[in-house]
Parts: sequence; C-alpha cells; structure tokens
Amino acid sequence: MNSRGTGAAQREIGRPAGMVGLMQRRRPHDLVVVGAGPAGISTALHAHDAGLDVVVVDKATFPRDKTCGDGLTTAALRGLERLGLELSALPSVGVVSEAVLVSPSGRRVTLPMPDRGVYAAVVPRTELDAALVALARRRGVDVREGVALSAVHGVDGGDRDPVTVSVTGDDALETHWVVAADGHYSPTRRAVAGGREPDLGTWHAVRQYFAGVDDPRLWVVFEPDLLPGYAWAFPLPGGRANVGFGVLRGPGVSGKQLRALWPDLLQRAGLRAALGDAARPEAPHRAWPIPSALDASRLAHGPVLFTGDAASVVDPLTGEGIAQALETGELAVSAIARGGDRADVRRRYERSVMRALGTDLRFAAVLQRVLGSPFAARGAVRAVSLTRWTRRNFGRWMFEDYPRAIAGTPGRWSPGMFTAAGAYREH
Repeated sequence: MNSRGTGAAQREIGRPAGMVGLMQRRRPHDLVVVGAGPAGISTALHAHDAGLDVVVVDKATFPRDKTCGDGLTTAALRGLERLGLELSALPSVGVVSEAVLVSPSGRRVTLPMPDRGVYAAVVPRTELDAALVALARRRGVDVREGVALSAVHGVDGGDRDPVTVSVTGDDALETHWVVAADGHYSPTRRAVAGGREPDLGTWHAVRQYFAGVDDPRLWVVFEPDLLPGYAWAFPLPGGRANVGFGVLRGPGVSGKQLRALWPDLLQRAGLRAALGDAARPEAPHRAWPIPSALDASRLAHGPVLFTGDAASVVDPLTGEGIAQALETGELAVSAIARGGDRADVRRRYERSVMRALGTDLRFAAVLQRVLGSPFAARGAVRAVSLTRWTRRNFGRWMFEDYPRAIAGTPGRWSPGMFTAAGAYREH
C-alpha cells in the first residue's frame, strides 16, 4: 500500500487520455471512493487515518439535497462523533429528547430519551453531507466535486494490476481498489456488473419540509394502511420539521399511487396532532426508493467493494441507513488495509459486514413482517406503554443505542450495554 506521505504527489494522476503516454506514470491510488455521502466520507477518513492514498469523486457539488428522513440514531451519532464531526457546529440540528408513538388504534405513548448525551437527532442532509465533505478536506482528503464516474476498466485483471476509473472530462484515475458509495442506483455497480433493470427498492418513501410546527417531539405514526411502514414528523429548529411516510413497495404499486396518498395522510389525526394547526409546507414533497435487502454476494465485485445504500444495508424495520453507511465504510477500509489478494479482501469484507450487520438486519426483517399486522402493531405499542422502564428502553432500542438483536446474540454482551451514554456527551 502507498504511504500517506506520498499521497499529495499521487493526486495528480488524473490526466486527459491523450496526455498519458507523454507523462511519467504515477503510482496508482490505494483506493478511489465513488460518492461523497456518509458512506463515502467514512471510507475516505478511515482510509486516510490508516495511511492509505485515497481520492473521492462525486458527480454532485456540495451542498446538495439528498431526499431522506434526516433522522440520526444513536449508532449514527456515535459514528459521526468517531469521525470527528462537531454536531453542534451544524446550524439546523434538532436534538430529540422525547418521541411519540401513535398506535393504529390512535393510542399515544411518549418515549423519553436519557439525558446522558444525544440518543437521537435530526439534521437536514444538505447540511450533514456538506459538513462531512468539509471535514474530510480539513483532514487532507482529496475530494473532487462535480466529477462523475463513466467507466471502470480492468476489473477482471490480476491482483497486482490496477484498475482505471474513468471520470468526467476523459480523466482517468488508476487505483488498486474502488469503494462504491454512490447510492441505491449505484453507477459503479452498473459499470462493473452490466446493465440491469433498475431496482425500485424494498421501501418507497415521501418527504416534505414544513414550517410553523410547534411540537419539538419526534413523532412516529402507525397507520393501518401503511403497516409495516409508518408516517413521521421529525423536528428541526425554528419550528420546522421533516414530515413523510414510508411503505413497503409491493407488486403493482407505483410511485404515482404512493405520492397520491400523501395529501390524505396529512389530514389524518396522527399527523395533524404532530404538526399543529399553523403548519405549512415549505416546498413540494419528494419521493425516493429505499434498499433494504442485504445480500452478501452483492457486497463485492472484483476490486470493487459496495457500501451504504449501494450495498442495501438499510434497516428494513425503520428505513435508517446512515449508521450502516458509516460502518460499512469503516469495514471496507479494514478489509483493504490488511492486504492480501482480491479474493481475500472480498471475503474479509463480506464476512465482516455480515457479522456486524447481518444478524440485526435479519431480525429487523422478521419484526417488519410481524408489524405488518394491525393487531400486532397495536399490541407492540401497548406493551411499550406498560411501565416507565419499557418506555425508556424501547426508545433506546428503537434509536439503535444497542444492536437490534442483542438479546439473541450473547457473543456481543458486555457490561453496561444497556446503560451506555449517548453520543456527544462531552459536548
């Protein structure tokens, strides 16, 4: 692997194709990261800290919007804190101290968050992703905006042969590894695995920003016709909120049909209570697909490792994907940094992802099927409301303070696992 000290000189590798033969060849990068969202920046920062020569490319320029619920779980917040992101420096952070669950029957249960740090927060992705890009640059990572991937050459070469990533402007980056952090419709996957019909996602979600919202609590509303999906109102400072819903995308259900459901949902009692009478939309609603079908065989292809949404590591119960994106970026770097041939690195990455996330995502998928029944959903909310202990600890479980399936995986038990402080406690 190249040392960190040689990285600055190597960043000039991208040249117009016609000039390559006229110039001295540069040594390949250790890895090129495609995508500068949470998965990509997590990969880049961990690679930089490991002494690897890394360059990040993204077709967007930042700040840019990413359609999302904007919610951050405890696991996501801890990941951001490990990267060194100062949450308090972001202008639109909404720290959640209470959440409200609304049963399909209309029953409401308030879940208090502990006061030992931050366990849940809401940050617009416009701000979060731009802050992560800025953080990476401050740490010395080469991040190139407005640079789109067009092709990947050499994926079937030998272990010592670099691959060539062609990007905007006929430039080319030579690298030993590519980390695809480019989202659900990953252009990298299409480039290396061939054209396929676009995957429409396991879930479909709609989001809209509102102003004039006077309730600072986070609301999750279970409507019978959305189950196992739900509607939400996630609070932001200044009386704003990210409001939306997510549902499983079944056969024959079109995006047009789901978007048409939105005006009706806004008139129902649960969201009306969350928003209040003065709420007004700030912008049109937007829809997006959510991938939540983790498959170990799709985590790697040749010298390419897939992370975040490109790896479909979204929680099938909640639709949360930022914590998983940050973790897969870190795991990809760990697999690459240990060296070995391509097959060794791929196996190492696949095993580490399945070990870290597989059990919890499978457990969440089982719960997803259970909560598809209005009877089960009503029973779950009723059970949560039984005592102060159940309310407090369900809130922590819901926001991934500890792994989803911790009770069934004794190998992950540790002292204090149910009493850990939240993120940013020192701040």
